[in-house]
Amino acid sequence: MLVVDDARALGVDAFVTTRAGGVSDPPYDSLNLGDHVGDDPARVRENRRRVADAVGVAEGDLIVVDQIHGREVVEVGDARDAASAHADALVTSSRDLALAILVADCVPVLLVDPRRGRLAVAHAGWRGLAAGVLESVLAHFERPQDVHALIGPAISGDRYQVGPEVAGHFADVPGARRRDGGDRWLLDLTRVVEHRLAEAGLDGEHVTACVERTDDDALFFSDRAVRPCGRFALVARRHVA
Repeated sequence: MLVVDDARALGVDAFVTTRAGGVSDPPYDSLNLGDHVGDDPARVRENRRRVADAVGVAEGDLIVVDQIHGREVVEVGDARDAASAHADALVTSSRDLALAILVADCVPVLLVDPRRGRLAVAHAGWRGLAAGVLESVLAHFERPQDVHALIGPAISGDRYQVGPEVAGHFADVPGARRRDGGDRWLLDLTRVVEHRLAEAGLDGEHVTACVERTDDDALFFSDRAVRPCGRFALVARRHVA
């Protein structure tokens, strides 16, 4: 796993899982956390148990929901709030829960308000970004100006080719797309996330993007590189002394 060091200063323990450390067989080897990609459910449960243990919560307190590439947000006070939920962002103020968002090229985003002890994780693919998932989750924070954002590993702008129907959603984002021959475009989802956060009122000094990318399906699962594939996670929990 990759520990998100910048989160600790904000009162949050956070990490990004990699492919290593689990029990799943190829092509889901080995720490696949997605239960919707064809992997053995028992192996996925064991992988999630290991992640829960790593972040210091019971297996049932690692909150994972059915993601739908939209803008729905679930406020989580206890595990029951997320039962059977369909959403692409989770928010909590609880120290007893860990939130996890699953990705395999889309952008995982951690949002933290250190003043009020509040955090969120969001799944930002192109559909969610076009639908306003970041704006939707930021509405659950009192003051966007106080929110810090940590942007996790995602596919690079050099490898994410899309058609005009996708590229057209982001014509307003400077530097996010460029032509790639014919009607094809290359789209930088991380740049879109940065732009949307700035538009929502976040201070640029409060936004940090990691340098790792999912392009080659080596350290992280990549749906563009290999199908079928597993899912990795951004996991976060309020720090417990």
